[in-house]
Amino acid sequence: MMNVLVTGANGFIGRAVCRKLLATGHSVNALVRRASRDGEGVPELVHEAADFADIESTLLGAAPPQVVIHLAARVHLVRDASSAPLEAFRATNVIGTLRVAQAAARAGARRFIFMSSVKALGEVEPGRPWREEDSPAPTDLYGISKYEAEKALTILGRETGMEIVIVRPPLVYGPGVRANFLQLMRAIQRGFPLPLGAVQAQRSFIYIENLADAMAQCVTHAAAANRVFHVSDGVDLSVAQLVLELSRALNTPARLWRVPMPWLIWLGRLTGRTLQMNRLLQPLRLNITQARAVLGWAPPYAMEAGLVRTATWYQESEVAVVK
Repeated sequence: MMNVLVTGANGFIGRAVCRKLLATGHSVNALVRRASRDGEGVPELVHEAADFADIESTLLGAAPPQVVIHLAARVHLVRDASSAPLEAFRATNVIGTLRVAQAAARAGARRFIFMSSVKALGEVEPGRPWREEDSPAPTDLYGISKYEAEKALTILGRETGMEIVIVRPPLVYGPGVRANFLQLMRAIQRGFPLPLGAVQAQRSFIYIENLADAMAQCVTHAAAANRVFHVSDGVDLSVAQLVLELSRALNTPARLWRVPMPWLIWLGRLTGRTLQMNRLLQPLRLNITQARAVLGWAPPYAMEAGLVRTATWYQESEVAVVK
């Protein structure tokens, strides 16, 4: 078993990854910006400096990690106050990531696992699901910073001998999910009409426990060294199909309207949400054959089970809020 350091450990994904690592017998330390109220039995190293400045001084407070899982990142903000958003993304997702990786290498870590994203590939697939060997073409600022971090880590790995593992997930859902997925469940539960019935473009998704399982595989599997892996639930859905699946899980009728695609494109332009609308209308799938073949990995949870657990969490949390 390994001594694993997890950055961003008290976030949505981080909590699930820590639980999985503990369940499989690893020793886990959490590197966080702020101490959490429920550390779930994981010792926390609090590092408040932005973008992991002077991270090595904080790492001295724990046993040298054998493996580092880097989940912490700057993500999309609804209202980004930065005057230079790309540079802000780079400061955390590229420079900050390299600071953690360099400190890990100097501490003797043998493997660094980086949580990247489908966004590092691009907003549109190349006529088929993305493969690991495809040339990325990110246009989104977050995706650009993630891909730049991938390239920088690959170079660092060659220079230091530390093994680099890159994992690219699609949209992650599960209990505790926020942002667009949470808003979609809320709209379905409240019976709002959704003009997405005609949308057929399929996209990949991953249940958080499936992602945590894949990350745990990468900690110890010898063949994971210096590889990139795409992971997903292995089932791709259009947004309309996702709405139907969620409505079943929520036990709520779906109110899907079949609005013609040109109208949706026009609506996106009219509301200044062209990019957001394109994400609904264009396919974005990941080919997970390499993870299956190299790691012997398969999603342990079916998408249906993941959606049911997510819907149950949502309904229970809504009831708690009302009380």
